[in-house]
Amino acid sequence: MASPGDRAAPPAVALRGAQLGFGGRPLFSGVDLPVAKGERLCLVGRNGSGKSTLLKALSGEIDLDGGERFLQPGARVAYLPQDPRAPGDQLVFENVAAGLPPAPEGIPRDHLVEAALAGLGLDGERRMGTLSGGETRRAALARALVSDPDVLLLDEPTNHLDLPTIEWLEQELVRSEAGLLIISHDRSFLRRLANRTIWHERGALHRLNDGIDAFPDWADRMLADEEAQAHKLNRKIAEETRWLREGLTARRKRNMGRVRSLLGLRRDRADRIKRPEGLKLDTGEATRSGTLVLEAINLTKSFTDERGVETKVADNVSFMVRRTDRIGVIGRNGTGKTTLLRMLLGHEAPDSGRVKTGFGVEAVYFDQKRAQLNPEDTLWSTLCPGGGDTVTIRGKPKHVVSYLRDFLFEDRQATAKVATLSGGERNRLLLAKLFAQPHNLLVLDEPTNDLDVETLDLLQEELADYDGTIVLVSHDRDFLDRTVTSILAIEGDGKPREYVGGYSDYAAERKRTGADTADIDARSSRSVKPAAERPRSKPSKLSYKDSRELDQLPKRIAALEADIAKLETVIADPDLYRRDPKRFEAETAKLAAAKDTLAAAEDRWLELEAMREELESVS
Repeated sequence: MASPGDRAAPPAVALRGAQLGFGGRPLFSGVDLPVAKGERLCLVGRNGSGKSTLLKALSGEIDLDGGERFLQPGARVAYLPQDPRAPGDQLVFENVAAGLPPAPEGIPRDHLVEAALAGLGLDGERRMGTLSGGETRRAALARALVSDPDVLLLDEPTNHLDLPTIEWLEQELVRSEAGLLIISHDRSFLRRLANRTIWHERGALHRLNDGIDAFPDWADRMLADEEAQAHKLNRKIAEETRWLREGLTARRKRNMGRVRSLLGLRRDRADRIKRPEGLKLDTGEATRSGTLVLEAINLTKSFTDERGVETKVADNVSFMVRRTDRIGVIGRNGTGKTTLLRMLLGHEAPDSGRVKTGFGVEAVYFDQKRAQLNPEDTLWSTLCPGGGDTVTIRGKPKHVVSYLRDFLFEDRQATAKVATLSGGERNRLLLAKLFAQPHNLLVLDEPTNDLDVETLDLLQEELADYDGTIVLVSHDRDFLDRTVTSILAIEGDGKPREYVGGYSDYAAERKRTGADTADIDARSSRSVKPAAERPRSKPSKLSYKDSRELDQLPKRIAALEADIAKLETVIADPDLYRRDPKRFEAETAKLAAAKDTLAAAEDRWLELEAMREELESVS
């Protein structure tokens, strides 16, 4: 880490008085951004504010409209873009080795390339054209690391990396002497690597000599001070305008200077860029579901990748997801986390075993590739696929343009195609689409990619307040700690293991046992254990009595839910206890009994439904 004395070091690369805009709209103006060797900086700001463009300008990838880019003679700058490109026929090893700095003849350096490839889990003999998007990013990251730069510019370096790889990268960057300028939504990553924060806000840069944890309070104080200054300016303009209007005629000659001063104040107010309204993220209210949400019964699933390597996702595994559970799924890339989610939702069939869905479950699925968004659809038609101009939020209609504003889209974007959106904008649009649907189960696969820190904070708060069930995949340790109450670790051996708590609890347990994640056994947690197969009945269908009970249970469950709602309304009366404490106690007892009866009815429905499916499957 850079010491305080290092801050006076001359910059290796810098922007001076930089100005850049697109389509007549300025992204930044008069910006100074120096980065010295050894500095540790993070760059934060809203999606679309121009953070990535700043890094491109600093790296020399794009030209400025005004100002200059300075590069110290002999200094080396390496840049990791969000969307790296490379020749498809080039070997991965060759692509990474091309980043090596010049060296005297005869000095072998292949070991540097091999170490980077091993750390990032890449096969050097593959062709770049065969890599996935995440693997291409890892190759670009390896190329940047071996270049031994004086300054390393990283744009969302942890996207598509699994947790072990992120931890490896942190160790490499901690040891590096290069100056770092990092854009990332991963607070844990920034917390370890950056000791100063640069905030890009409305075309200007603000500097904080502290890390990311100090940023939210500091930014709030900055905005509060700005609001106070704006209020003073408006009050001064009003006072000057009234004074001049009342006395200007009699004192015209000696007060023209005051008129010019007022005109200047008005210009200052006009030039002040209004801060855009914040994101209004709202998951909505979870619909009612049964106690049991999902049950995996003797699931077995494996797949073979393009290199012929077999991976076991599940090997005769059974477990339950109950109402209000908050489960974080972790594991190395390629171990089958997404496959497990898709099996739980019925989007992909297991090799054997089955998944039961509980009574009244309404799931929405955030897929990490955002395949639910059609690039040719407009934002309007994405949210209103059947036509019309309204969406229903918390039971009330809302105009689609107004709803899009809540997710920070401009009115003109309503009729734009999805293909025109950035990664962060597509992420927000998919969240808007999902939250507008009825749901009580959120299944989220890497929802944090491409989100800015402010949006991520709001998403964390909404998920914390959500009264439904959550199953999510994430490599963001801070996000997991803030949103989940148990961790399901998939290690590629077909035996997922569950740990109580967030990621920090999981990591502490791993450290306590002194074992690798894959070696931690059931003593450290509630391991997900195979359940015994239910014995198959000889009859080919339910008895008349059971069949009739199964048919009647949904109506009974609905009636119980209505009774519970009425009782909850009665008890919610703040004056009831004061007026009639005996009735309050009686109604409270009725409510508890009704909830117990409802839970028993839901369990009975699941039992009969399971019996019916088993009998039909063997008949």
